[in-house]
Amino acid sequence: MNKKLAAALSGGAVLVLTLSGCSDDSDDKVNDWAKEVCDQVQPQLQKIADANGDIQRQTADNSKPADVQATDSAAFQQISQAYKALGAAVNSAGPPPVDDGETTQKEAVKELNASSVAYAGLKTKVDALDTKDQAKFADGLKGIADELNKISTSGDQALKKLQSGEVGAAMAKQKGCQKPKASSSPSAGSSVSPSASASKKA
Repeated sequence: MNKKLAAALSGGAVLVLTLSGCSDDSDDKVNDWAKEVCDQVQPQLQKIADANGDIQRQTADNSKPADVQATDSAAFQQISQAYKALGAAVNSAGPPPVDDGETTQKEAVKELNASSVAYAGLKTKVDALDTKDQAKFADGLKGIADELNKISTSGDQALKKLQSGEVGAAMAKQKGCQKPKASSSPSAGSSVSPSASASKKA
């Protein structure tokens, strides 16, 4: 029942990293800016990848609704916090030293913060689902997956702009801005006991 959610997540939860590996001879100022952002970005991207991995692992047809709810809730919380931190990282780095850098930076920060709010909203919706009625719960998850698709596909123009041209090329060269793989060991969110997952998380 969680498969559609997992598919939606794998399709676009890491909006930030559509960076190509190609690069040009960006000047030192742009490279320095990219390094400052990417060094802060990497831990957050890892958190997003791990949260996605937790949801992917909870996709078996026989998964208990309470377990799925606990895992998804923890994952959305983690993704929300990661996007907020990403916005703070881009904000604290200041505008990139390129034409129209200030506007590009502000729009990207706005976008990242909006994603953080959106994922926090999904956590609230998952927490409110009725785990005692499997059919209703599955319908609720379907609605959340549909919303997740919208979050993933709409409004990422600002991030694409940040990752284009000279700045994008400089960011693509930074290891910290390359998409991580989910950790093989599950995080706490995916190993909640059934009794703990039945109690509503704050």
